[in-house]
Amino acid sequence: MTPESHSLTGTDDPTLGPPPGCPAHGMGPGELRRLYGPEAEDLGAVYEKLRAEHGPVAPALLHDDVPIWVVLGHGENMHMVSAPSQYCKDSRLWTPMQDGTVKPDHPLMPHFAWQPICAHAEGDEHLRLRGAVTGAMSTIDHRGIRRYINRATQHLVNQFCEQGSADLVSQFAEHLPMAVMCEILGMPEEYGDRIVQAARDMLKGTQTAIASNQYVMDALTRLTARRRAEPEDDFTSHLINHPAGLTDEEVSQHLRVVLIAAYEATANLLANVLRMVLTDPGFRAQLKGGQMTVPEAVEQSLWDEPPFSTVFAYFAKQETELGGQRIRKGDGLLLGIAPGNVDPRVRPDLEANMQGNRSHLAFSGGPHECPGQDIGRAIADVGVDALLARVPDIQLACGEDELRWRASVSTRHLVELPVKFAPKSPQEVMERPAVKPVQPQRPDNRQVSREQPQPTAPEPAVPANEPTPTPASEPARRPGVFRRLLRWWRGN
Repeated sequence: MTPESHSLTGTDDPTLGPPPGCPAHGMGPGELRRLYGPEAEDLGAVYEKLRAEHGPVAPALLHDDVPIWVVLGHGENMHMVSAPSQYCKDSRLWTPMQDGTVKPDHPLMPHFAWQPICAHAEGDEHLRLRGAVTGAMSTIDHRGIRRYINRATQHLVNQFCEQGSADLVSQFAEHLPMAVMCEILGMPEEYGDRIVQAARDMLKGTQTAIASNQYVMDALTRLTARRRAEPEDDFTSHLINHPAGLTDEEVSQHLRVVLIAAYEATANLLANVLRMVLTDPGFRAQLKGGQMTVPEAVEQSLWDEPPFSTVFAYFAKQETELGGQRIRKGDGLLLGIAPGNVDPRVRPDLEANMQGNRSHLAFSGGPHECPGQDIGRAIADVGVDALLARVPDIQLACGEDELRWRASVSTRHLVELPVKFAPKSPQEVMERPAVKPVQPQRPDNRQVSREQPQPTAPEPAVPANEPTPTPASEPARRPGVFRRLLRWWRGN
């Protein structure tokens, strides 16, 4: 028998709340917990309270007390994203959107307003739009991009290496992904502080988020018009020229999704991996000792501190049940990445090492799984590796308990990561090589190859006035079992 749940589309009287001073005063209408405001400063704690009170699927409230389900269980999240007959991403089906509960100026409108993009499409239309995106991605020269990531890292480090100190969030993690994505999209001239600030602001749900979203869209609309007239060998041109025949609006909207999703996810991922390296001695020792590679460190971070805490949103196409809750047609559900990653049913020991395990929810799953996750991983892998190679003595310049986060429903963003190190001389950075022709898109729109992580490109030459460090001797390879047995038999 299905237990009766809180109704997210019912007529609970919003005036029936607890009086001021009551322990439950932080609750919203219907005594539902809010995912915003002072009482939600620690959303991780809120999710655990919801899990204890309701189980793997819990009712809650978004900004302006808009009702939403939060999917907290790992298995429930995977079922939701993999069941397109029951759940979709077309926000036009959302009851609060239909009845006007969600106003046009809602601070989260850039997240869940319907757009003509593959993330909101279904069926044949989803295949058409998604095919264009993955087809354009199949033209990306992954080796060339890894070289570009290395060069961009060197440029960024050159800007602060002589000072002996830096903030790795504002001076590194927030800039490297945007520089790389602007290069991939074919808009390197747009890269700068203004577009970085706009991208950060539109994801915070602030009062200026809509204006920041418009700034980004204006830049992408101009890019679309330029590449329609004069195509070049970049992602945007390949997206425009794909056989799917995307309109200019479809192209610019997909560019926005690719740019912002990749940027935000990778900026957070970079900051989180670097924080783990700087604050966890055992973690850093494993990296230095070779027991863990940077890609493995990235995967551990994707479990512990995923770049997106939740994803807006999935919508019920019919009445159904999920996690013991009755879900009505038109209800909205948040993909709970962060709470799903710590679901005690799949991860009872949060201290356990998750190396080699990619079953986290960081890149979603099902038909809408992130198609650009390999680019994000490459930016984090190469960027962190190249940074640590340039400043191997880097240390946290404050107490770990002094680090602060800025949290919203969708992300938990490290505000700053101050570091110190012995001042270094800038290094000459190799000029960008001529772009080589890339392989054409496959007819089936799959990527030509899914390149495995490669070692970071060689560092630029050390200036003549700086001594060349002596490389550490490589440890001798341990002999195999047979050779050890033979040595024992001979008495060696």
